[in-house]
Amino acid sequence: MLNLIGIIIAFIVVIFLIRIKFNFGLSLVLGSFVVVFFSLPDTDLIEIPKAFGKALIYDFDNQVFDFQTIELAILLTLIYILAKSMQETGAIKKMIKSLRSIFYKGGTLGVIPAVYGLMPVPGGALFSAPLIDKEGEKYKLKQSQKNFLNVWFRHIWFPIYPVSSAMMLIISADFADIDIYELIVANFPAFITFIIIGLIFLKFYIKKIPNPKTIPKKEYSGLVYLLPPILPIIIYIICFSTFTAIGIENLKDFQRSIFIVGVVFSILILYFLIKINWKKYCDIIKRSLSFNLAFAIIGIMIFRQMIELSKANEIIATMIGGLPFHAIFIVIIVPLIMGLITGYNFGAIALSYFLVEPFFEYTGLNMIGFASLIFISSLVGYLISPIHLCNVVSSEYLKTDTTRMYKMYIPAVICLLIAQTSIVVLFYR
Repeated sequence: MLNLIGIIIAFIVVIFLIRIKFNFGLSLVLGSFVVVFFSLPDTDLIEIPKAFGKALIYDFDNQVFDFQTIELAILLTLIYILAKSMQETGAIKKMIKSLRSIFYKGGTLGVIPAVYGLMPVPGGALFSAPLIDKEGEKYKLKQSQKNFLNVWFRHIWFPIYPVSSAMMLIISADFADIDIYELIVANFPAFITFIIIGLIFLKFYIKKIPNPKTIPKKEYSGLVYLLPPILPIIIYIICFSTFTAIGIENLKDFQRSIFIVGVVFSILILYFLIKINWKKYCDIIKRSLSFNLAFAIIGIMIFRQMIELSKANEIIATMIGGLPFHAIFIVIIVPLIMGLITGYNFGAIALSYFLVEPFFEYTGLNMIGFASLIFISSLVGYLISPIHLCNVVSSEYLKTDTTRMYKMYIPAVICLLIAQTSIVVLFYR
């Protein structure tokens, strides 16, 4: 019973620390110590350092090195560097300029935040908010409508974008252990639904499209800056085809390494595209370097191992399993609540996966469908969370209130969840 109390207190501590903007990774490490402390009566002391070792680099039971945590930490750090470098060098602005010349009949209200969404930087909605504010004035949109479109379209890529921290986490060996493109295929209905819902709201908001005095000249030069964010995907597809051709089928063992190489190439390609002084570009990369996501990965893996060591997640699963709800409902609602509470998709998956994992065998789904439901439900909770940084900064800039978006958010996310759950239940058994 003590280990159950421990994990409840640990979750309270972690969520509290996250809400006061404490480092996410360190929050999880502190939560791990709480779990360990309450588990001491039922735990062999030697198992604690062994669990820490397994979380970081070495599996003492199987006597093998496991570099997954290190690879994930490196990959997410590189992704953040690429995202910040594209902002610092002005590549994003040049890309937007070209897109505005192409989608000049209201489409920019969706395209602009969607392009910024290719750069998975916390609070990135702030970069597109000024442009949405200006574009929205042309169509006499309310501030809350601009706010909704800005946040919604920024996140349309999340269900299928492989170069994201949340997706890299859930496909890893310590979580669902599936191929990334299996998850992307499973999430594709959510992606399509995301777009359809956004377009419906966009069409509803734009009552009348003003006729431009002159049709703007189309500029395509800025579209070249779409290459850096999609290059890792292209490299992965090439490697996948090559490996399959030579008879290597288990690409899951290599996908983190492939993406690391892909993102490194993207950072180098950006330098040649932007035509900037090398020393200045190195300074930009240096300023973009942040270890927060690396610490987050380390904290997640330690927290996971401590929860498994305490076996508290199995106790919680048994208790929840006694409730009169189908397992699929639990698999949806727990990640959604974690997303709401933390305002962090990555964190919601990290905290909820271990709680719902014991329900896997009762859902009737295969692992791909199971992972898809967790991913999309955590994404929905994160998307509409009042402490989601994109909601906060976008609302602040547009001088409106996040709560004003809930009359739009609630029907939108209900449709999204129903569509994705229906597809998963039908095709992933």
